[in-house]
Amino acid sequence: MASFQESESVQMVRQTVRDFAEKNIRPNLMEWDEAQTFPVHIFKALGELGLMGVLVPEKYNGSGLSYFEYVAGIEELSKVCGSIGLSMAAHNSLCTGHIMAFGNEEQKMKWLPKLATAEWIGAWGLTEANTGSDALRMQCTAKKDGEYWVLNGAKNWITHGITGDVAVVLARTGDLLDSRGITAFVVERGTPGFQGGKKENKLGMRASETAEMIFEDCRVHESQVLGNIGDGFIQAMKVLDGGRISIAALSLGIAKGAFEASVKYSQEREQFGKSISNFQAIAFKLADMATRIEAAELLTLEAADRKNKGLNMTKEGAMAKYYASEVSVYCANEAVQIFGGYGYTKDFPVEKFYRDCKLCTIGEGTSEIQKLVISRNILKD
Repeated sequence: MASFQESESVQMVRQTVRDFAEKNIRPNLMEWDEAQTFPVHIFKALGELGLMGVLVPEKYNGSGLSYFEYVAGIEELSKVCGSIGLSMAAHNSLCTGHIMAFGNEEQKMKWLPKLATAEWIGAWGLTEANTGSDALRMQCTAKKDGEYWVLNGAKNWITHGITGDVAVVLARTGDLLDSRGITAFVVERGTPGFQGGKKENKLGMRASETAEMIFEDCRVHESQVLGNIGDGFIQAMKVLDGGRISIAALSLGIAKGAFEASVKYSQEREQFGKSISNFQAIAFKLADMATRIEAAELLTLEAADRKNKGLNMTKEGAMAKYYASEVSVYCANEAVQIFGGYGYTKDFPVEKFYRDCKLCTIGEGTSEIQKLVISRNILKD
């Protein structure tokens, strides 16, 4: 286990994002949540701060920082609003991360600078209506036609599916169930035959846009293929390894937000002549929340450390995502209980944490899939 003393760089990112979130997000978060508004201007502003290209090298207009700064940034955003944290994570780790990991130099120079500065917002299309965890059964196809590939099908549950300026799209170029039969394409908004579809009306994370992407005879030039034909599924699994760190950080932020709100409220709320934090029933809830958050944070930082060092972190990433996401649900649930009736109203912050947190146990691989990944890594020897 590595030692995780926060560097000056991480502390600076944390404070910058904390100040930004308090000034620009907190005053508006319930308005965005109620109306399901995706606040594009917030992400443009985050781009100016370098947070939409945290991991992108400076030569592509990115910040060139590590996963420690990245985790701190998502966490601080998510303490205030999980939706903003989620969208920042999806943009960075999925779309931008896929191009950064598997694009050639020409492709990186073409798309990364626009993504890293948030001139363009990114989307990533793997999931379909009938293929959540079972990605090898995808129905979206790409067929070769001269120098072009013709895409047909739809993707569901896509973050920024309507608003995204560019998307990395996984489509079947081979046989069904063939792990070497899927290819990754970069598709720009405005390409004929590519459009957004239905926007989902969600329980939580309502200010993060989730929508369909639809492809109807969409012609994509062969220069927009990422890596080799047929490598898309393998690429996607590697991208999701890093994406699990993102969701762990998102979960951690929500858990900490719920915990901090609970500590403050428990010290202010009085019953029977004293603050409720003096009652063991409440104090023990806070102790359990704090302990689980600490464990989730260490798992997340361990995965981030291995990612920074270029070590295999499939198991560690899955552990961090699985545990942190379940902790976020636990902490949000306990926070509502501590707040009592007030926790059930929209006048207090914990009901939003309660709605937002559940996505963390579902998105980018359910808790059940994480346990499958972990157990396979434990038993493979």
